[in-house]
Amino acid sequence: MNPYVLLLVAVLAEIIGTTALKASYGMTRLIPASIVVVGYCIAFWTMSLTLKVLPVGVVYAIWCGLGIMGIALIGVFYYGEAFGLWHLLGLLCIIAGVVILSAVTVNH
Repeated sequence: MNPYVLLLVAVLAEIIGTTALKASYGMTRLIPASIVVVGYCIAFWTMSLTLKVLPVGVVYAIWCGLGIMGIALIGVFYYGEAFGLWHLLGLLCIIAGVVILSAVTVNH
């Protein structure tokens, strides 16, 4: 399977797990806590499969970057958390970092 597809699955599983982490209320609610465990297991398993082919720095940068962006957006739209210019600037810096790291790693 394409490692980037597996990485996307890892990112989505991590976003689901982290969203459920907030809903688990300190891991005291069974269903959200179960989703956390399953989500992170899927995330790490599929991410580990991508590491057979792709460099660890690129995999982790993409996984973290997309995960942060996804969770930030879920926080805003689902949990009603604040989002302003500084939040946007931070996300743009994350995107720039992932792009730069990926470009440097591919070329060397």
